[in-house]
Amino acid sequence: MSDYKYSAHLLKELIIRIPLVLKTLLLHGIQMSPGAGKQDLRTEITTAMIRSFMTFSAPVDKTQKNSMRDPGVKGPMWVSKVTLSRPEFDVRDAVVRAIEDLKTTGNETFALPPVADVEAEWTGFRSGVGKRTPQPDLSEEEKYQELRKESTSDMTILYFHGGAYFLMDPCTHRVPVAHLSRLTGAPILSVRYRLAPQNPFPAALVDALTAYLSLIHPPPGSLHKPVPANKIIIAGDSAGGNLSLVLLQTLLTLKRASRPVRFHGQDVDIELPGGVALISPWCDLTHSMPSIVNNLKFDYLDMKGTPSEDPEEPTAISSAPFPPGSVWPVDPPRLNMFTDANMMLHPLVSPMAAKPELWEGAPPVLISTGEELLTDESFVVARRMHRAGVNVVVDQFEGMPHCHAMIMMSTATGKQFFKNVAGFCLDAAAGRVKSTGQVNWYGQGLKTSREIPLAEVVDLDEDRVDARMSKSASWLVRDEEALRKEWRAQAKL
Repeated sequence: MSDYKYSAHLLKELIIRIPLVLKTLLLHGIQMSPGAGKQDLRTEITTAMIRSFMTFSAPVDKTQKNSMRDPGVKGPMWVSKVTLSRPEFDVRDAVVRAIEDLKTTGNETFALPPVADVEAEWTGFRSGVGKRTPQPDLSEEEKYQELRKESTSDMTILYFHGGAYFLMDPCTHRVPVAHLSRLTGAPILSVRYRLAPQNPFPAALVDALTAYLSLIHPPPGSLHKPVPANKIIIAGDSAGGNLSLVLLQTLLTLKRASRPVRFHGQDVDIELPGGVALISPWCDLTHSMPSIVNNLKFDYLDMKGTPSEDPEEPTAISSAPFPPGSVWPVDPPRLNMFTDANMMLHPLVSPMAAKPELWEGAPPVLISTGEELLTDESFVVARRMHRAGVNVVVDQFEGMPHCHAMIMMSTATGKQFFKNVAGFCLDAAAGRVKSTGQVNWYGQGLKTSREIPLAEVVDLDEDRVDARMSKSASWLVRDEEALRKEWRAQAKL
């Protein structure tokens, strides 16, 4: 689709949503809207509009293509595209070892991915230019050198974008990432990891580990110099938050094994980063927690589940909603684009499944969430980390949808969010983060704030959390087995 046709299509889609905007205005004005009392008008309209676009009416390959449209580089940012060269198979094998070490049932199955080059882009703040000023026509190396000139920190942020593992691209996150670079003074390496369903688990994790090791031990031809591990902050939003967590768990697992990894001709020891910053992280792929239903009115996400009449029972989530296309469904069929159903309880797929002891020794972690579908799972992970002695900092913004600050940067809550994330990154790199065991709760519009003990924010103990996850996972395994049985029967016809 040409840029002109794409713009015309987008304009048409906005016009047909005018009645939705008017309805939201009316309901908000008479205090009968879903988010009444917790969301201001801008948040309600933004949430309603985004939700209306999430129809999944096009095949996933077409949706992927649209999500990867590069708008170009304009405004106060430098962007230098790089390729992190493919390492030895040892990196993949190290990920496989971690998977094997953390198996919970022994019946888990996954596809063994090839090792590949990893595409990424360095992003940094560019001073003295307007919002529409194009980036100069320079080589990627020259852009990187200009970016480094404006970097004031010895810290580097390794960023993983969101998109449920099958959508989006670093270019869609350039504006908020460049803003974070401005606030921290740090260069940011945004990774274009391989997407599902073409590249299911653990392809993205192999790419993430490759990118992390490439920062510490630059491959030949790299633009950057070695970055000490304790000066690296891993960060990500949504599925990128999931990838950040499972990369951390992989590093912890490999470090416990005390086995070096062969990387571009040398044996390297596993070192831990200075910290991990998570934005609305996806921690439970079984979608078993109550907030999946309870916070639906505040969020644009919708897992299309069937709520149980029993509050102790999790919600039954339907399969991936995309119509057939060139990349989905796959053979043999899966319910989930990212992984086999029998992997759902693995800590490197659903970080919420990791017991507290698996987080022991982790560096400081920040988790920032709204009042969204994924809130409860963030709180459970934070609680388990805190019990393991991890310095974990948790922020919650009342009534805010998924990744709210990434789409509403100029609001009061957006500004507070970025201030908190930037401050955490700087503190983590300096070794001065201290956990209080509290959730920093911010009321609507920052009018109020208070601290809530982590032990009180989720009304489920550890056993009940595990039971809900297990029940949801068993449903998914059952449904996937039925799907594959039908597929095998059709194949024999």
